[in-house]
Amino acid sequence: MTKTRVPAVEGWFTMDPDDPRLLASRGLETGSYFFPKNLAFSRNPAAPAEELEEVTLSRRGRVWSWTTNHYEPPAPYVAPAVFVPYTVLAVELPEEQMVVLGPLAPGADPASLSVGTEVELVLGTLYEDDDHEYVVWQWQVVGGEAQ
Repeated sequence: MTKTRVPAVEGWFTMDPDDPRLLASRGLETGSYFFPKNLAFSRNPAAPAEELEEVTLSRRGRVWSWTTNHYEPPAPYVAPAVFVPYTVLAVELPEEQMVVLGPLAPGADPASLSVGTEVELVLGTLYEDDDHEYVVWQWQVVGGEAQ
């Protein structure tokens, strides 16, 4: 039986397996970007009432910072049967001039990371149940393999 792939968080990213994108808002007055897009107001104090438009963010960026978590996060995190440490990247998107967090794709060695390493957005499985595969965005080192 094939499981249906669904986003683990609705409305935060596209599900295109060949060109996934994070969904954000951009202020029409200031050009400021906001992720996630789900807040219905500008978070720019210089223009709190500006109108926002939905945009997609760049798919590639560079590692700004990272950390490997060796503890299980609290709910609503869905713990696997056996906890495995995971790495979270802070990725700078030069075009948008912002930093976005996300997990490192499986198969990449965090020890091989350095500030400035080029990464791209991919989709990966967070967890599964009997009917669904719950998908999130991940950062994959450019030239690395998705898992």
